[in-house]
Amino acid sequence: MPELPSGTVTFLFTDIEGSTALWERDRAAMRAAVDRQLAILQSLITAHHGVLYKTVGDGTQAAFGTAEDALRAALASQRALLAEDWGELGPIRVRMALHAGEAIPDARGEYLAAPLNRLSRLLAAGHGGQILLSQTVQQLTRGELPAGTTLQDLGEHRLRDLLEPERVFQLVHPDLPDQFPPLTSLENRPNNLPRQPTPFLGREREVGEVVGLLQKDDVQLVTLVGPGGTGKTRLALQAAAELLDDFADGVFFVPLAGLSDPDLVPHVIAGAVSLHEESNQPVVEQLKEFLAAKQVLLVLDNVEHLVEAAPVVGDLLGGAPQLKVLVTSRVPLRLRAEREYPVPPLGLPRRKPPPTLEQLSQFEAVRLFIERAQSVKPGFAVDNANAPALAEICHRLDGLPLAIELAAARVRMLSPQAMLTRLEQRLPLLTSGARDAPERQRTLRNTIAWSYDLLDPDEQVLLRRLAVFAGGASFEAIEAVANPEGDLDVFGGVERLLEHSLLRQEEDAEGQPRFTMLETIREFGLVQLEESGETEHARQRHAAFFLELTEAAEPHLQGAQQRLWLDRLEAEHDNLRATLDWSRTCDVDTGRRLAAALCWFWYYRGHFTEGRDWLEQALSCAADPSTEQQATLLNAAAALAWRQGDHVPAIALVEEALTTARRIGDRLNMALALVIRGNLALEQGDARQAESLHLEALPLFEACGYTWGVATTFNQLGEAARARGDNDRAATLYQSALHLFRELGNNPGIAMVLSNLAYTARAAGDTHRAAISYREGLRAAREVNDRTGISWCLTGLASLAVQVSAWEQSARLLGAAEALSTSLGTIVESVDREQHEATVAALQAASPKTAIETAWVAGQALPLDQAVAEALALADELVNSLDA
Repeated sequence: MPELPSGTVTFLFTDIEGSTALWERDRAAMRAAVDRQLAILQSLITAHHGVLYKTVGDGTQAAFGTAEDALRAALASQRALLAEDWGELGPIRVRMALHAGEAIPDARGEYLAAPLNRLSRLLAAGHGGQILLSQTVQQLTRGELPAGTTLQDLGEHRLRDLLEPERVFQLVHPDLPDQFPPLTSLENRPNNLPRQPTPFLGREREVGEVVGLLQKDDVQLVTLVGPGGTGKTRLALQAAAELLDDFADGVFFVPLAGLSDPDLVPHVIAGAVSLHEESNQPVVEQLKEFLAAKQVLLVLDNVEHLVEAAPVVGDLLGGAPQLKVLVTSRVPLRLRAEREYPVPPLGLPRRKPPPTLEQLSQFEAVRLFIERAQSVKPGFAVDNANAPALAEICHRLDGLPLAIELAAARVRMLSPQAMLTRLEQRLPLLTSGARDAPERQRTLRNTIAWSYDLLDPDEQVLLRRLAVFAGGASFEAIEAVANPEGDLDVFGGVERLLEHSLLRQEEDAEGQPRFTMLETIREFGLVQLEESGETEHARQRHAAFFLELTEAAEPHLQGAQQRLWLDRLEAEHDNLRATLDWSRTCDVDTGRRLAAALCWFWYYRGHFTEGRDWLEQALSCAADPSTEQQATLLNAAAALAWRQGDHVPAIALVEEALTTARRIGDRLNMALALVIRGNLALEQGDARQAESLHLEALPLFEACGYTWGVATTFNQLGEAARARGDNDRAATLYQSALHLFRELGNNPGIAMVLSNLAYTARAAGDTHRAAISYREGLRAAREVNDRTGISWCLTGLASLAVQVSAWEQSARLLGAAEALSTSLGTIVESVDREQHEATVAALQAASPKTAIETAWVAGQALPLDQAVAEALALADELVNSLDA
C-alpha cells in the first residue's frame, strides 16, 4: 500500500445504495459488480493521488493529501460508475461523501480520527449517484472546483451522530444526476432525539446488536441494563438514531430521571409523542389509541426508580403491535416481552504484555479518554511516557465511560502519571462533571449512591459486606463472610444486586457462579461498611474463610488435582492478597499461616516476586524462629529467590532454613533445603557439590514418603550430570524423575523433565525425539498454566527452529519466551545457557535481518496463548517432517 497521508487529510467514503436487495436478487452478478466497482474506484483514486486503504463490504474508504484531489477523484469515479453497463442487475448507484480533518494512520494502515465518524453519518444521509461534501471540504476547495462543477448548498442537517448540525453541499455537474430525495437526516424523520455535546466513540458491535434486536419481528421490548456510568443512555440514543428509517411514525426519547412518581410516566410519554391529553379518558387509554396503528420507537431513559410503571409499558405494547420500546435501566422491568441487553464496560487494553503505542489507541476506553482529554487540553497526546499510566487508569476505572470522562477532565491539571497515583481513592478524584449533566452524573459517587438508595435495608447490608471481597466471590464465600448470623436472604439479595447492576455474574473454571463488583462500586461499599462499624468483623471473617480454603488446597498442589486447586487459588488471588495485607497489622499469625500454605501456588504459577515480598513480611514477624513453619517460610523464600537468579539472598535464606530444620529435627524441610542449596551450587558452577547435596537429600525424602521430593532430586541429579557432560547418565536420571512425576500427576514436574530430556536428545543428535519432548512438555505446562515450564519449552522449540533454518519462527518464539521470563523475573539457568546463547547468535547471524528483528519484536508482544499455539504448531511440523 502507498504511504498514507497524515496531518489534514481528506477522506472519501463510498457505498452502494440498496446493496442488500441486489445481493438477494443475484449473488453471482452482484459479486462481479462489486469487484468491477472496486477496480474502477481503485484506478481513479490512485490516479488522483489518493490511497484506497479499506473496504467494508461493498463500501470503500480512501484518503487524500488535498481536498482538491479527493473531489476530482470522486467526480471521475461517479461519472465512470454511472456510465458503466451493469447488465441484468440494472443501474447500480453509489453514494459518495467527503470530509476532512486532522488524522494520523496507525501501524495497521487505518485511521481512528474523529472526522471518520461524522463522514460515515454524512454518507448514510445521501443517495445513490450523489456526491456530498461537508462544510470543511467546501471551504478547502473554494476556488479550486473541477471544471464544469458547482456546489449546491443543501443547508444544515443533523446527522445520526446526534452532534451539532452539519452544513452539507452537493457537487453538481452535467454528467451527474441533480434530482434526489431529501437527505435522510434527522430533520426529515419524526423524532425528538436530543443533540449530544460530544461524539459517540466505539461500541459499533453493541449498537449493531441492539439495532438487530429491535429489527426482529418477535422483539418489542429491549432493556439496556448496567450500573450507573456504563453509557446506557448514549448507546440507546445512537441505536435509536440508526433506527429512524425503520419507524415511519417516529422515534421519541422519554427522559425519566427527574421523575419520582411512577403514575406520571404515561403523561411524560404522551408529551414526548405530542399527544394532547383529553380530560375525559385515562391517559394510558389515549396513548393506546394514539399508538395502535403507528410504527413508533419509544426510548424510555432511566427507569430503575420507576419500575412500578412497568405494567404501563406492557399495556401499551399489548395494544400497539408496531410499537417498540427501548429502555435504559439499572434493573430489568421483568415483563414477559422483555429482552435484556447487559451493557458492558468499554474495551480495555491487556495488561501483559502491554500493547504498543499504536495498538493502545484502538481500545475504546483509551480512545474515549484521549478524545475527552483533548477537549479540555487540545495539545494532549499519548506518548511512551504516559501510555502505561493511561492504560492502567482505564483499568482502575473498570472501563466505565462516566468514570473515564471525569478522569480525563483532570488532565487540565494532572498528567496521567500523576493522576494514577491519586486513584487509590477513586471517588474523591472523580468529581466536577459537566454542569449541564444530570446531578446524579456530576460525580461518580452520586451515580453509585443513586442505585444504593434504591435498595432495601437488607440489600444495603449485603452490598456493603460484599465490598470486603477483592476480585469477586463464590456463593459459598458470600454465605460464610456476609451472612454469619444466617439472618439475610443471601440468594434473593444477590439476585436483587444483580438486577440493580451492582454485581456481575461470571463462571469460574469449574463452571460455578462467581459474583464480582466493579472496583468503583466496591470502593463505595467499603465506605458504607466503615460508616456502619462492621469493617473489622467483616475482615476477620474474610481472612478466616480464605485461610481455611488455602490450607485445604495446599496438600493437593503437587498431585493429580493440582490444576483444580491452583485454578481455585488463582481465582481468589485478589482475596488472598487482601487477607495478607490486612494480616500485616491485624493478625500476624494468620498472615504467616497463609504465606506458608501459598508457597507452592506462588512457585507453580510464577508469582515469584510477589511471593518473595509476602514471605519477607511473614519472616519478619516470627514470634519463635525455631519452628517448622519458620523453616518452611525460609525454604520457600530461598526457592523463589533461586528461580529469579538472586543467589546471595537465596543462599542466606536456605542456610538459615537448613540450620533451623536440623535444630528441630524437621527432616522434610532439611531435605528441601539441601536440594535448594544444591541447585544454588550448580548455578555457581560446582556440579560436584550439587550432586553431593542432592544425594544427601534423597534418603530424607524417601524416609518422609515425599514422592515429589524424590522426583525433584532425581531431576536435579540429572542436571548435575548434564553440567559435567554426562548426558547419558542425565537422561537416565531424568527418566526416573519423569516416571514419578507422572505417577503423581504433577504437570510442572513433567514439563520440567521433558524439557531437560529434549536437551539430552538434541545433544545425542535425535532432533525428532527432542521435538516430541518439547511438544509434550509444553502441553503439560499449558494444562496448569505453568508459565515457567512454558518459557522453557518456548525457548527449546526456538532453538530447534534455528536447526531447520526457520529463522522468523524461532525469533518470534524466543521473543515470546524472553518477554515471559522478564515478566516472571527469571533467568536462563546455567545448564541451559550454552544452548540459549547459541540460538541468539544464530539468529543474529541469519538474514534477512530486518524480518528477523521484526519477528523478535512481534514475539515479545504476543499474548501467551497465541505464543503457545504457534509453538505447538511448529512442534507438530517438526515431528511430522522428521517422521517423513
